[in-house]
Amino acid sequence: MNNAESSTVATGLTWFKSSYSGTEGGDCVEIAISTGVVHVRDSKGAAGPVVTVSRAAWAGFVGLASS
Repeated sequence: MNNAESSTVATGLTWFKSSYSGTEGGDCVEIAISTGVVHVRDSKGAAGPVVTVSRAAWAGFVGLASS
């Protein structure tokens, strides 16, 4: 299940931007991995909401997106 949380809950994480984002900005997401979950946020709105999903859900999403 997806579980939205505020960005204040997700502080202290190390965020990684997609290697496809380039340097021009645009539409991109960042992820941070913590115990058992993956946090996802909009790279243009780092102070905005964060979606948290299980590692299994993230792996399923990445698998479908790359096929």
